Amino acid sequence: MNQTVEYYFLKLQVFLLLVAGVRQAALVRLDQMLRLRPQDRYALASVAHIRAQMGDKAAAVEALQSLLSAYPDGSAGWFNLGFLLEQQGRPHDAEAAFRRAIELEPKMDRAWYGLSLVLIHLRRFDEAVETLKKNTELQPMSPYGWYQLARVHVDRHDPDEAVKIIRHLKRFEPKVAAQLEHETGLRIAPSA
Repeated sequence: MNQTVEYYFLKLQVFLLLVAGVRQAALVRLDQMLRLRPQDRYALASVAHIRAQMGDKAAAVEALQSLLSAYPDGSAGWFNLGFLLEQQGRPHDAEAAFRRAIELEPKMDRAWYGLSLVLIHLRRFDEAVETLKKNTELQPMSPYGWYQLARVHVDRHDPDEAVKIIRHLKRFEPKVAAQLEHETGLRIAPSA
């Protein structure tokens, strides 16, 4: 069988094995694909994804680093790397990965959010406010960025700004607003 046919036959097998939920066998086929094409984007990204699903974050990070070594302009790869590095407790490395994702795709709201979480973890609240503002600008109806922004304002001892955010959330996410009121102790009177 020629290499091209073998490659696509393996790719089909990977697809079918993943549909069937047989990840380990899919990884064996992906390794075979990588022997045929060592820098194959699909295979490297798939290995990273499957390893992460299986809980092997170190192997997932390694696969993503191989992917990004071959394809350094892949913003999604940098985001995924940042996400995994944050989960591994490597906030400085995660910050660099999220910043690279943003550099490549400035409108990637999830990278702004990931960066914000890292900055909060590092207690760099002023920077987190700026990145959360960018996230909420890109995703104005998502409560996650607003929630974190309110929390950061409380941590910065700026309850007035947190109150403004809670009022804003009450218009479209009343449960999240109520959760913030409960967690922060801030009570917002209902509008007349």
